[in-house]
Amino acid sequence: MPQFLKKESPQLLFLLAAFVALGPLSTDMYLPALPTLVAVMAADITQVQLTLSLYLAGFSLFHLVCGPLSDRFGRKPILAGGMLIFFVASLGCSLATTVTELSAWRFLQGVGACVGPTLARAMVRDMYQPLKLPKALATMNAIMALAPVIAPILGGFMLLFWPWPSIFFFLAFYALLALLMLVFKVPESLKKAQSLKPANILANYWLLIKNTRFRTAILAASFLYAGAFAFVSGSSFILIEFMQVPKDQFGYWFAFIVAGYFLGNMFTIRYSHRFAVQQLMLTGALLGLLAGVVMVVLSWLQIYHPLTIVLPIALYTGAVGITLPQATAAALVPFPHMAGTASALMGFAQMGAASLAAAIVGLSLTGEPMPLALTLTGCGCLSWVLFYRLSRILLAEPNR
Repeated sequence: MPQFLKKESPQLLFLLAAFVALGPLSTDMYLPALPTLVAVMAADITQVQLTLSLYLAGFSLFHLVCGPLSDRFGRKPILAGGMLIFFVASLGCSLATTVTELSAWRFLQGVGACVGPTLARAMVRDMYQPLKLPKALATMNAIMALAPVIAPILGGFMLLFWPWPSIFFFLAFYALLALLMLVFKVPESLKKAQSLKPANILANYWLLIKNTRFRTAILAASFLYAGAFAFVSGSSFILIEFMQVPKDQFGYWFAFIVAGYFLGNMFTIRYSHRFAVQQLMLTGALLGLLAGVVMVVLSWLQIYHPLTIVLPIALYTGAVGITLPQATAAALVPFPHMAGTASALMGFAQMGAASLAAAIVGLSLTGEPMPLALTLTGCGCLSWVLFYRLSRILLAEPNR
């Protein structure tokens, strides 16, 4: 009989973070290969960018399915199914010969990858009390932040020795290893099964959507997250193509951005008990808006250097690291009986906003960073307004 890890243990949080890492690994690891794919597949930037947009579409849409399934059948079976899909899709990506084939497999890969962050969040909600939840989520996010640091560096070095399909072979191996750890080390966390009748699923989604607190929390988090992903989608073209950063050094510049996210989560872990939730959310959102404005000014003055890109983005991702655990906890705490569905709808909104931001940057990208800077500023502004609204809602619900 398998010896499962104890609930609320650091080891279990580390494993859950490894499942969440399926998402950033499958986006960030192949970022250095995007300019190569333009040449190898005789495609233009927009077509290659579509491989990322379709991945995000699959990632976003399957949230609406995997959440209710996990509330009915348990977290582990749906996680296992998603990892198997991810494994097969990664092998399919490695064998693709055209942008169309790669885009189709990337869509399926997104379907498989989405179960990691969606159900890891739900499992943390299942296992932790409301007051401990933001710190647990921030801890998981901080551990997971290692993935986007390592991924582009590893991807860049792999491209020095092997062709681009090697990246997807590695992702297939990672998914297989994660599946084995899930089966033998992770306990089931679902306490009470929900109905899988379509009417009940739709009723649950409608209950979440009409809840002002939940709706405001997911929109605030989604807009801020979308700005960060806008950078991810255009980073390789701006840094490698426009600023002539060597592919094997791309990951080091990218690490600045992840360091900001990591430090934001560490701040939450260390100081969340010293500040009110409202203070953390509003300060974090204001930092995100400030980062966008700084980047717009630097781009307008045509001050071009990798540091003028990565430092404002690091400030922005630091803001995401501070606010996202607070927004996630605010959204999930009132719905312990359907944490999977709530987490799924939150993930759907985040990735839907991220897909839209990535598409805007992809269509407007000329190599110069101004389109990205304007996108960041717009996302930061909308996010701050919504976090202000959420802070007023939480003040009116002090016991929830």
